[in-house]
Amino acid sequence: MSVLAFAASAAVFSLLLLSRAGGSPPSGPVAVGALLDLTSDAGRQSLTCISMALEDFHAAHAGSGAARVELRVRDSRGEVVAAATAADDLIRTDRVQAIIGPQTSAESEFIAYLGNHTHTPILSLAPTSAASTAFLLQIAPNESFQVAPVAAILDMFTWRTTTVVYEDSPYGARILAALFSVLQGYNIRVMDSIALPVGVTEDYLDKVLYNLKETPTRVFIVHMAPDLAARVFYQATVAGMMSDGYIWIATSSIGSTVESLSIDKVDHMQGVVTFRPYVQATGHIMNFTARLKSRFLLENPGIHNVHNPSTQLLWAYDTAWALAKAVHIARMSSSTPGRMLLGAVLNTTFDGLSGRFRLVNGQLELSTHEVINIVGKGARTVGFWTPESGILKSLETNSVKGLKQVLWPGHLAIAPKGWDVSSNRRPLRIVVPEKQGFNQFVEVTYSPTTNSSTIRGYCIDIFDMVMKNLPYPVAYQYVPVSDSSRNYDNLLSLVHEKKADGMVGDTTITMRRMNVVSFTKPFTDTGLSMVVVVKKETDGGMWIFLQPLTTTLWITSLAFFCFTGFVVWVVEHRINPKFRGTPCQQFGTVFYFAFSTLVFSHKEKLESNLSRFMVIIWLFLVLILTSSYTANLTSVLTVQRLQPTVTSVQDLLRNGDYVGYHNGSIVPYWLEKMGFRKEILLGYSTVEEYADALRRGSGNGGVSAIFDEIPYLKAFLSKYCEGYTMIGPTYRLGGFAFAFPIGSPIVHDVSQAILSPAVQEEMERIEKKWFGDPGACQSKSNSIGSSSLGFSSFGGLFLISGTVSGLVLLIQLAIFVYQEHGKLWDTSLHKWFQCLDFVLGAKDWRLPIFNGPRIRNDDSVNQPHGATGASAMHDFTSEL
Repeated sequence: MSVLAFAASAAVFSLLLLSRAGGSPPSGPVAVGALLDLTSDAGRQSLTCISMALEDFHAAHAGSGAARVELRVRDSRGEVVAAATAADDLIRTDRVQAIIGPQTSAESEFIAYLGNHTHTPILSLAPTSAASTAFLLQIAPNESFQVAPVAAILDMFTWRTTTVVYEDSPYGARILAALFSVLQGYNIRVMDSIALPVGVTEDYLDKVLYNLKETPTRVFIVHMAPDLAARVFYQATVAGMMSDGYIWIATSSIGSTVESLSIDKVDHMQGVVTFRPYVQATGHIMNFTARLKSRFLLENPGIHNVHNPSTQLLWAYDTAWALAKAVHIARMSSSTPGRMLLGAVLNTTFDGLSGRFRLVNGQLELSTHEVINIVGKGARTVGFWTPESGILKSLETNSVKGLKQVLWPGHLAIAPKGWDVSSNRRPLRIVVPEKQGFNQFVEVTYSPTTNSSTIRGYCIDIFDMVMKNLPYPVAYQYVPVSDSSRNYDNLLSLVHEKKADGMVGDTTITMRRMNVVSFTKPFTDTGLSMVVVVKKETDGGMWIFLQPLTTTLWITSLAFFCFTGFVVWVVEHRINPKFRGTPCQQFGTVFYFAFSTLVFSHKEKLESNLSRFMVIIWLFLVLILTSSYTANLTSVLTVQRLQPTVTSVQDLLRNGDYVGYHNGSIVPYWLEKMGFRKEILLGYSTVEEYADALRRGSGNGGVSAIFDEIPYLKAFLSKYCEGYTMIGPTYRLGGFAFAFPIGSPIVHDVSQAILSPAVQEEMERIEKKWFGDPGACQSKSNSIGSSSLGFSSFGGLFLISGTVSGLVLLIQLAIFVYQEHGKLWDTSLHKWFQCLDFVLGAKDWRLPIFNGPRIRNDDSVNQPHGATGASAMHDFTSEL
């Protein structure tokens, strides 16, 4: 690389001296260089296309007076040093205004270095990922543009893992960053990326392919030059990796040149899916294809078969046309500065053979990729990709999303699942922990007679059921681990080291474990809670009779009793002697009547139909209220006598009680985070030990509470339901899940199966099988701590009774006003006159409407009307 840098620096230095000392070149035709690999068919065909483009342009613009573009050709031989020397010769000797080519990324980057310092535009035909300098124009599209259709194909077939095989060169490596970023957005994991040297040996390539064959991933993305790709596919065919189950996705470097590849190379690419920029087949292109074949055979008599032109050849033709058009429009000459020619090319747009020719930020703008499937002796189009619509079967309006029928490697018409859990077709080795206690989850029993083991349990049934619901069969076998020294982290390390293919058991998801294995979705309840002993309550207190109703309901009931008695008195006191007498007697009668309705012992006979109707409604409310009170009081005096010994974590922390946990679990870590001291934490292994420790209590060598994950507590309560209950808040944990190696494709499918409705229903049945009905013990736990009845339970009844009582009161007042309206009117009129007399201060005047004597403030004056009003008011107040 140092030799190349030295050569480049020397060339630039000599060119700069020449450009500064030589003055302006003579005017005349505009010289343009063509730097191509003339040792390859692609290079020679590109030269033919460039020559045809210049000839066609000059023929179309004959007589216009524009300067002609003369071509200066150099052979790069596909080597960077040779390309640099040839470029130096073109710029220094031939004084070219621009250079078309070269065709490789490495050559283009080196030439761009020269072009940037000599202000010579370089129109590169090589697919690169980014423009290196201002004077480098990329006619081939940006390679990162095709990562989106690659990711869309993988996502459409739900392939979540892949391996990238790329060329170890700037061209091959530059696509990786964009590819990884886009795949991550689709939740697709790149399991590995393999860099292959351009001159990779056959032995090294065999070793790489053998290692890939041992991995579970069967989806491979290939990004490299066509010659290297042909070697890879040949060795993959020899290794048996171009058969059923394998998926090969190649980038546009293959798709754009597949038509020009030899038959023997195409034979080893059967089933490969690749891409190429979409070029619509037109009559102009068909005419050009015939002319190109004819001319190429004429110029190269040793070649007998010429393939249809690839997209790169069409770009080469359009590039030469664009350069000639820029010279024509800008009226340039041999003395025009390179920066002016660069700007003219950037502003040139036209409809070329490959479509609309337009450079955006120095790169050819593309919008559509064609998805092709290599089958037989060539390729067939199976779909298209556009940035707006994604994968489409055609470009017609309202086209269906997806691809047409694809024939995958091995002539398989059905899309493979994209991975294989076992490369050597052996059953998966699933590690099962063997431990003491909680055998409901996993139980391993040995038979001495048959020298075999039987594995059963809740986790085993769940795993078997989930695997049966996968869309494909998976063979597996359980491998119990009997070494008691192995904890769960050691078992998971076996999976991490690929010594086992998975682990099934009561394995809790933790952050640390997620760094070594991949977990499926949890198949159990997630959370940490505690179990405590329940005791009988010996004394309910002297005020226990108030507990059935809330304070609000007591106050509301008392208010309605008083209101109902008052309304009955208003209706009955004028017509019923029972509601008359002295004020004290009437007050006692009202309250005695109201509260005697509690036991339906009221003896006062009601005379009014209004009061009878209202009391009927009220008695119905009293009946419901007293019945509910009686039922809840009975519950308080019986069921509620069972109370937990501990009600919260704060009680345990405040009292310093001993608490228990499950040996080998992560519970001690969480208990210490809650504030429990390590010396008061006691570990147990079986449900029997749980029960014994809780019975003895914290003061007798036991514990006051057992903290554990909810599945374990359910297993404990399924056997010891009486006398124990699960209380307290639930602290979220990971739950139980199945473990597989990191990146294993089966994790995604198993997680989907766990979340399916059919599997969820079956999981409930399995849970009842091993732990009984989870609602049985829960109902007993819920019966502890009966709640008081609140106002909301009787709000409707109070609303009906209050509404009826209010209506009765209004009706009674309306009747009274109607019956006594004459007396009330006289009284009101008299009071109005007195008020008016007081305000006006009248001493001797007479109202026009009043025919009696003068109205004075003197009390001795006769006031016949006033006397009548006062009498009526006296009668009214006496009635009240």
